[in-house]
Amino acid sequence: MARFIFITGGVVSSLGKGLASAALGALLQARGYTVRLRKLDPYLNVDPGTMSPFEHGEVFVTDDGAETDLDLGHYERFTGVAARSTDSISSGRVYSNVLEKERRGDYLGKTIQVIPHVTNEIKDFIRIGEDEVDFMLCEIGGTVGDIEGLPFFEAIRQFAQEKERGQCLFMHLTLLPFIKASGELKTKPTQHSVKELRSIGLAPDILVCRSESPIPTKEREKLALFCNVRPDAVIAAQDLKSIYEAPLAYHREGMDQAVLDAFGISPAPKPNLDRWEDVVDRIHNTDGEVRVAIVGKYTQLEDAYKSIAEALTHGGMANRVKVRIEWIDAEVFENEDAAPHLERLNAILVPGGFGERGTEGKIKAAQFARERKIPYLGICLGMQMAVIEAARNMADMGDAASEEFSEGVDPRNFTPVVYHLKEWVQGNAKVTRTKSDDKGGTMRLGAYDAVLTEGSRVAQAYGGIAIEERHRHRYEVDIKYREQLEKNGLLFSGLSPDGRLPEIVEAKDHPWYIGVQFHPELKSKPFAPHPLFADFVRAAKEQSRLV
Repeated sequence: MARFIFITGGVVSSLGKGLASAALGALLQARGYTVRLRKLDPYLNVDPGTMSPFEHGEVFVTDDGAETDLDLGHYERFTGVAARSTDSISSGRVYSNVLEKERRGDYLGKTIQVIPHVTNEIKDFIRIGEDEVDFMLCEIGGTVGDIEGLPFFEAIRQFAQEKERGQCLFMHLTLLPFIKASGELKTKPTQHSVKELRSIGLAPDILVCRSESPIPTKEREKLALFCNVRPDAVIAAQDLKSIYEAPLAYHREGMDQAVLDAFGISPAPKPNLDRWEDVVDRIHNTDGEVRVAIVGKYTQLEDAYKSIAEALTHGGMANRVKVRIEWIDAEVFENEDAAPHLERLNAILVPGGFGERGTEGKIKAAQFARERKIPYLGICLGMQMAVIEAARNMADMGDAASEEFSEGVDPRNFTPVVYHLKEWVQGNAKVTRTKSDDKGGTMRLGAYDAVLTEGSRVAQAYGGIAIEERHRHRYEVDIKYREQLEKNGLLFSGLSPDGRLPEIVEAKDHPWYIGVQFHPELKSKPFAPHPLFADFVRAAKEQSRLV
């Protein structure tokens, strides 16, 4: 049976619970244990799939097609354990499940209440797969004291009571603010946060304290005394230059040892941290720098493209270069010439997105990269924009467009090279969709196979012709335009196994110009960079030496 670690947060949000959880998972793996990480979010959306990127950041997609919190991306990047739909749940999903059971009569006419029905649903979720791993790490979203988080805190309190003593541990992440005027590191916010936690029946075993500077012994002793934890269970979490330094930094602080001590695991296996020492070495010991433009529509919030930014970093590590990202709003190119913004850069990446805003700017970015022979990677919508650009400017289809942006327009007035995907094959079953379907969870989601063309640039990058990648889209490039586009230099170098859905396009007579319908960034890791990103950064590195 798994041992459970519950990670909560206090004082303020965005302290890095997800990173702390992921780093701890990596440290436990380094000691030879198996781990799985989970996220319990208090918001009432069923999942983040319909939330604005400005509201929530990116949506991380699992192999089995779940749209989840971006923290699951951190979990995968640090542990390499593929997330599943059962690793993310929200209040919306919990209440939806409870109400479905009530409608079916599963509760035999009882009055439905938060306790026990909602808390039981949360506990059932936590138990899934508990016999598969040594440690189950469960992060509770939000901050202690939030009203919407109370059912989750009550559920984990009950869960710990029901388990054998010593099978559950509570870790609390807080902030130690530094007051410049007095030159003091303040412990009072953490004390109040722990007091709030204890008032609902939870007592932390380990305190992880975010601070800009080291925690002096006096403050550690004060925190230990007033928060009722051991002094060696007060873990300092200082700001780092790279998130990938976190496992080594937390190990130096004794986090993994404190966890094992709290569980009474002694003697504990010694950690093998060679993987993370190599990762940190590749980050800090680089051979030059490349500058990559991300031309998107959500660039005001970098978390909207979190996995892409991290995958570029991984590609840089594979090539021993630092990747400097230039964030450019695609709408700029709708009113200005793209050249002054892009000509000094070594590569251009156009990411996914939804809606018409900024799409003409993305098309101009794709055109600039194609004509100037600059490495280009188009992801999802970025591939579709590359196809529209090629159709307009290479294949004499000046009216080429996407059905996504032509709602209500007579089809005779444009050429729909990108159309609403109405059916596809998933496993052995056919999936059908209509434009009137609900928005949530109705896209082509999750991992699908693709077959690459022998000798193509993508086949060289992958080192084979059979791949599996994660998707999140409801619009697709129309295969019927393949012949016309290929005659004019845009090759369809990757297709679904049945040959009906274009997965990859690449430009002939170009050093590196590739568009993919899937999201390769979701499978990239610092110790296993995605082959497309590694090859993209390699091409950018070559381009940097030509500039």
